[in-house]
Amino acid sequence: MSLSTPSFFFLTFFFFLFNLQPSFSQHQFSSFNISNSPWQPSQNRTLLSPNKNFTAGFSPVPNSNNLFIFSIWYSKVPKTANNIVWSDTTQVNSSGSLVITSKSELLLDGSPFQGTADTNASRLELKDNGELAFGNWSSFKNPTNTVLPNQSFTGIELLSNNGKFRFTKSQFLVLNSTSDQYYSTPNPLLSMDDAGKMSMQGNSFLTSDYGDPRFRKVVLDDDGNLRIYSFYPEQNNQWLEVWKGIWEMCTIKGKCGSNAICVPGEDLNSSTHCDCPSGFTPNQGGSEEGCTRKISLSQSTQFLRLDYVNFTSDGNLNKIKADNFTICESGCSRDKTCLGFGFKYDGSGYCVWVTGTNLRFGYWSPGTEAAFFLKVDKSESTPSNFIGLTEVMQTTCPVNLSLPLPPKDSNTTARNIAIICTLFAAELIAGVAFFWSFLKRYIKYRDMATTLGLELLPAGGPKRFTYSEIKAATNDFSNLIGKGGFGDVYKGELPDHRVVAVKCLKNVTGGDAEFWAEVTIIARMHHLNLVRLWGFCAEKGQRILVYEHIPCGSLDKYLFRVNKSHSNNNNHLKDQTNPNTPQQKPVLDWSMRYRIALGVARAIAYLHEECLEWVLHCDIKPENILLGDDFCPKISDFGLAKLRKKEDMVTMSRRRGTPGYMAPEWITADPITSKADVYSFGMVLLELVSGIRNFEIQDSVLRSEEWYFPGWAFDKMFKEMRVEEILDAQIRNAYDSRTHFDMVNRMVKTAMWCLQDRPELRPTMGKVAKMLEGTVEILEPKKPTVFFLGEE
Repeated sequence: MSLSTPSFFFLTFFFFLFNLQPSFSQHQFSSFNISNSPWQPSQNRTLLSPNKNFTAGFSPVPNSNNLFIFSIWYSKVPKTANNIVWSDTTQVNSSGSLVITSKSELLLDGSPFQGTADTNASRLELKDNGELAFGNWSSFKNPTNTVLPNQSFTGIELLSNNGKFRFTKSQFLVLNSTSDQYYSTPNPLLSMDDAGKMSMQGNSFLTSDYGDPRFRKVVLDDDGNLRIYSFYPEQNNQWLEVWKGIWEMCTIKGKCGSNAICVPGEDLNSSTHCDCPSGFTPNQGGSEEGCTRKISLSQSTQFLRLDYVNFTSDGNLNKIKADNFTICESGCSRDKTCLGFGFKYDGSGYCVWVTGTNLRFGYWSPGTEAAFFLKVDKSESTPSNFIGLTEVMQTTCPVNLSLPLPPKDSNTTARNIAIICTLFAAELIAGVAFFWSFLKRYIKYRDMATTLGLELLPAGGPKRFTYSEIKAATNDFSNLIGKGGFGDVYKGELPDHRVVAVKCLKNVTGGDAEFWAEVTIIARMHHLNLVRLWGFCAEKGQRILVYEHIPCGSLDKYLFRVNKSHSNNNNHLKDQTNPNTPQQKPVLDWSMRYRIALGVARAIAYLHEECLEWVLHCDIKPENILLGDDFCPKISDFGLAKLRKKEDMVTMSRRRGTPGYMAPEWITADPITSKADVYSFGMVLLELVSGIRNFEIQDSVLRSEEWYFPGWAFDKMFKEMRVEEILDAQIRNAYDSRTHFDMVNRMVKTAMWCLQDRPELRPTMGKVAKMLEGTVEILEPKKPTVFFLGEE
């Protein structure tokens, strides 16, 4: 039976639709050789790595319908512009082709493929690590803006897609147009492994999701920052940032044009904008393209103060030692090429003249710790638009009183005395009334001044809430969820539906300026294992901090059961339905305890060694370690120690019990260093293993006043070799010597080193984290003692 012509074409069309996907898969091949030539964009052909993780082929150029570029991308990641990990520089149309000739030449659109002119090879292949190879030519040796795991940084150079920035010598970020360096890693980078560990010469660092089996890449982004990304299919198939080199984006050179100032946005870490200083106006393309003087400099000049602003120039920077501000100012004033000078009010004599024709790379940051004095013409009347906390507010109101002249026709003494007494009485009454009014409104004036002063603070810091906003968010402080040494904690909800923990501080010293400065420093600390600070309130004598809410509560509720509760645990939260019964929590297994210990160690190491400002916690204990939904540990109350005196901390520790979590040097004349936090962490580490409070006396022949928890654990572990007696009874049955001994042994050994009585014998927190990771050898520790107890 024959088919009619229309029916034949109809069936053929449906056969094509149902077989479209199988035909596409047939165009995938493992290597490209002369028999596959030519390869054209219209053929839908791709080169697949043996493990099917990477694909190479012609990819459409963004915003173009007929241009293609030969690229490499992750096969199992949705194909978007940010999924390209390597691409050639040549763009071809749909009729272009990739060909291997009989002379073993690789030609793209008739020209030698990138750097392969002298290569004698027979095939083009894509390896399991994403490397495209043709003979001795390799895409790993000729990268674009991306480096893949296990790809060497040595001998390569990265260029951002927009061509503005370069990463050179495996260490330096530079502005391509001027070769000005603006960032460098501590040591040259070597390579990143699949788990997220970046190796450097003599050192290494870890990404925030270290150990997760994910696709990763190192990218020099178009904003000039070097970042490490991990792919998260469970979060809408996104590439998420897990490390970046630069936190203050305005320190990247080239953000703004000449004479302009880069200012960070509200999040401080990504968005920026450009402003012109007073006396300047934006160029035709806007302040991003630079600024021009409104009035050219004449013989008579003046200086405008720009607080927290830093500039360089197209000329020179002259650093001099100036004993005072006047010397620094007069020197720049006499030099006609001087455009301004930077000065610090800390008595260090810091003075830098900026000379040349135009100011460059201006940015605002409290980290500059200096003010820049911009030279403008004497006739310039615009006030400075970068004023910080150095302005003094005038709140007094002058009162003028005058006495009337006596009548000309009165010469009697009585009349004169009566007039003088009347005026004196009126003046006295008016003065008393004025003073009474001033007393009644003094607090109102003071609050207005405080509010106005905070409104003049530079943009980009943590959000400042009003006291009424805090009351509304917490339902008038009705949901108390915790009590601590620094104050009470209430649960609340912001208008944008974020759940927050509101801490009302008490016994905090310093004024509004000092408080705001410390809050700004705390808000700039970002780490996976630190509780995030979202804002603050400084109003009506209140000092309030607004943190993210961690739902699972503090670590002590999971370690210490009901019969082990201690009445003096300041931060122990009670069940809101029954305030007298602690909440029951699931038991933590050994793997969870190890991950909690490692996360806390990394967070403290970040505070000690990686922050822009060195931070001591001074109160490490289970109550200050909160657990998220996935039991990820987060440290709270960091950065608050500066608001307390050492004597207050010692008194607080005595209320908790001796020795508690405080290092011996807190009650001696020894200086307090980062080793005090190391001691506290060691005590928490022992409690993680044992599940008991450090002051709960266990079986011992010693008198109670001589018993010391670390010494007891040392004897059980290293002298009596009875490790099971120090393990938490709740999970002692789950302990497997073959599986858990190495983990528990490292935790106990590390704790013993942290608990040495002398600070110089304790390791740094950076080394403590490595000891827990198992990346450094742990020597046999000495038995810990305290200064008032000797060796047995």
